[in-house]
Amino acid sequence: MTTIQDPPAEAAVPAVATAVAVGAATPRRKDGEDTSALGRRSWWGAAFAAPHSIGLVVFTAFPIIASLVVSFMNWPMLGERSWAGIENYARLFADPVFRTVALNTALFVVLYVPLNLVVSLGLAAWLTPRMAGRHVFRVLFFIPTITPIVANVVVWRMLYQPGGAIDASLQSTVGVHAPNFLADEHWAMLAIVAMSVWQGFGYNMLIFSAALDAVPENQIEASQLDGANAWQTFWAIKFPLISPSVFFATMMTLITSFQVFVQPFVLTKGGPGTATETLVQYIYNTGFQNQQLGLASAGAWVLFVIILGITAVQFLGQKRWVHYE
Repeated sequence: MTTIQDPPAEAAVPAVATAVAVGAATPRRKDGEDTSALGRRSWWGAAFAAPHSIGLVVFTAFPIIASLVVSFMNWPMLGERSWAGIENYARLFADPVFRTVALNTALFVVLYVPLNLVVSLGLAAWLTPRMAGRHVFRVLFFIPTITPIVANVVVWRMLYQPGGAIDASLQSTVGVHAPNFLADEHWAMLAIVAMSVWQGFGYNMLIFSAALDAVPENQIEASQLDGANAWQTFWAIKFPLISPSVFFATMMTLITSFQVFVQPFVLTKGGPGTATETLVQYIYNTGFQNQQLGLASAGAWVLFVIILGITAVQFLGQKRWVHYE
């Protein structure tokens, strides 16, 4: 009869030692995951992220740093460059034109941002889910936002000019001529603001409309049972719940309004005089028409600091009125 015998103890010891050695050669984390496999995945992740990271460095980070360096230099578009220190910034704040365009930009922001938010929020509240044709109105109101802004500005320029649609309508109805909106310094900025509100309210309207749709119906019904009217329900129930969306829309609208350029550039060229010239247009004229790239870069960094400061103030103040669930 044949019997199977266990291998000698001496033969088992090397096998155990080999297994221990193999296990020791493969480092593992506390949760048991192979660190070499984790490293391979990290390298693959870095490889896939490399195109975006390289683009971010080359087309964003490097130009930002370069513009900061240029702002401290005398940098003509053609010619010899030299270090200027803070001379460009001193020239900016001593320039009366710069102060004028800064005030023009502030006036545009003060007029445009509240009007944009009020129009957007009002239309969003009007477009309730129970309204017939709601989706059609949403599309119609959003069309100006996705239409090329230069095309919109050209159309509005034809409306504003003498003999245009506004002037002709006033003559046919009341027999008077409309003001020359784009050539009158008292009307030019108001004309730009009106056109800009029409161009930009659709984006915020969609944000507010989506936020209002997410308000729980049971809370609205409870307020109505308590005797609240539509106005009280909106301010006591709906507005606090959509306040994060209002904060986001306010921040984005503020940032874009400080960067306004196309509307005054195409409508009035900054005129009459400098009545509608904005900070971005001043930077453009300084850099590409006067060919003073150092001074233009300094103006761009002043604008950046202004936007950064206002954004920081808004984030600090949001605790008073923004309610997160």
